[in-house]
Formats: sequence, structure tokens, C-alpha cells
Amino acid sequence: MSHIKTFFSLILITVSVVVFFAFQQKDIAPPKAVFPIPSVKQLAWHEMEMNAFVHFTTNTFTDLEWGYGDEKEAIFNPTEANTDQWMSTLKNTGFKGVILTCKHHDGFVLWPSKYTEHSIKNSPYKNGKGDIVKEVSVSAKKYNMKFGVYLSPWDRNSADYGKPEYITYYRNQLKELFTNYGPVFEMWFDGANGGDGFYGGAREKRSINRKTYYDWPNTLDLVRKMQPKVVFFSDAGPDIRWVGNERGTAGMTNWAPIVADTLYAGMPNAERLLNTGSENGNKWIPSEVDVSIRPGWFYHAKQDAMVKTPERLFEIYLTSVGRGSTLLLNVPPDRRG
Repeated sequence: MSHIKTFFSLILITVSVVVFFAFQQKDIAPPKAVFPIPSVKQLAWHEMEMNAFVHFTTNTFTDLEWGYGDEKEAIFNPTEANTDQWMSTLKNTGFKGVILTCKHHDGFVLWPSKYTEHSIKNSPYKNGKGDIVKEVSVSAKKYNMKFGVYLSPWDRNSADYGKPEYITYYRNQLKELFTNYGPVFEMWFDGANGGDGFYGGAREKRSINRKTYYDWPNTLDLVRKMQPKVVFFSDAGPDIRWVGNERGTAGMTNWAPIVADTLYAGMPNAERLLNTGSENGNKWIPSEVDVSIRPGWFYHAKQDAMVKTPERLFEIYLTSVGRGSTLLLNVPPDRRG
């Protein structure tokens, strides 16, 4: 009997101690965050792990990687375009989102923009009534895939590129994309800016100040007001940074924070910093690994035998997602679409 009393006494003591500390815990404040920390939308983006890049424009038909800007609109004519098939394939492969090159450096746009004639509206695709941006966004929603936008800041077709007027033009295109095609999870800004081009017939080389020309603070603020949940990718963020190469490899040590005070989109010689981040970084800007499944970013028939093997793709997964980045794998459609 004495053993039983002792046993119940121990139980009562244990319960009392647990209750005591439970009440005490209410008075203990949670630990303060160690800054920098990710935002809610950055965490949501990071949890996606794998997204698909879709490079598709006149380059697909001219067999080029960078168009000069003087391409005839009539060359764009995919005969069997089926964006449902794209999304079904990507979804079944494990991708969570898709980013479409709505405009590459050549300036040709895949939607019927009212601000340029270098557009799908002047192509034979669907008798000028086609809108690849809409088709992809609708199919993405149908297959529960998130939709993202690539809009090249550099435009080798526009006569205004390099002038103040071009910024208004570029922002008008952003307004079209962010008000007419539903939620956009990621906005992808390419770091390639300035050089030779058609430029409305001038056929010359133009240079810009990469740090100031686009007035990024106000340009990004314009987009945020339309869609607050979008994350911005560029060499320098502000939400996601380039990993510093297109080989599919993040740094063995790959910090999400980075010292961002002197970093800007298009900054030269920043590859090493972008690849590793900064242990003592002052901004949370995780890296995204962009790489193509083929040697080129656009489809070229001569590269059909050079598609990356499953073994190589798994290695890339390990050196991207496995090192704390997300993977953006380019899978370009052929000329049929």
C-alpha cells in the first residue's frame, strides 16, 4: 500500500510541476528574429522548389538565340500550339509554376499589345487573333500551376530604346500583363541590357546606364500596386537573385542573405557574390538557378540529340534545390508549338 501511495504522490508532483511551468511559459516572450528573414511570399516561392521556363518567340523560327529586332511578324506561326499539353506535361513532371518569355530582347510580344506592331497580332497565328500569354495563363490555372512573366527590359525593336520615352512604353506593357492575365507569381527581369539592334530602323549600338535608366524603384512599385504578392527576380532581387551562372549550380555554400547595398541589376563581375550569397548579408534575397534542358534557350532542331539526360537533370536538382535554391528549368517548345 505504501508503494501505491508513493507512486500517486510522484504523479501529483509531476503534474504540479508541468502545470507550474505551463503557466510560467505564458510570461516568457518569444525569441526575437535574427534578421534578415524571408517574407511570406518569399517562403511560398521557395516551397515551390521547381518551376519551368518557356522560351518561345520569333527566335524559335529564325533559329537564333537573340533576335535583332527586325524580324517579320509573319514568321511566328506555330501550327499545333497546345498550351494544355504543355501544362499537363509540366504538372506531371513535378513543376509548380511556369514563366513565359512574353517578350525577349527582339521586342516581339506574345500578346496583342496596343503599344507595338511587333506583335503576335500581326502574325498568321490564329489569323492575328492569337494570344499565347492568355493561352498559357489559362492553361496554367486549369492545371493548378502558377503563372509567371518574363518581359525583357532590353528591346532591340523599339525606336525609343535608350530614351526616356521607352520607360513609359515598358511600363505600359507591364500594365497590360499585370491587369489582363490573372495572378502573376514571379516577374523575371533579364540582366542583358543595351547593345546593337534594329531600333526602329536606326540599326546602331545603344548604351544605357544599367543602374539608373529603368528607374527600378518606381517601375517595381508600379507592379506591386497592381499585384502585391508578386516576387521580383533580377541579378539583384529585390526578392530573388540570379545564381550567377546558367550551368544549374548554386554555390556549395549558398546563403539566402546577401550584402545588397552596392548590388544592382546588370552589375558586372558580381557572379561570385551571387553564387554564394553573404553570411552576414543585410537582405534576404535567395537565389534561383536558371538552366536550359538543351544547349540553347530556344528550340533548335540541330540540338535534338543534346537534351540533358535524366541523370544530369538529377545532378542539377541536387546542386540547385539541394543547395537551398529553387530550380527554373527551361523547356522550349518547337516550331509546332
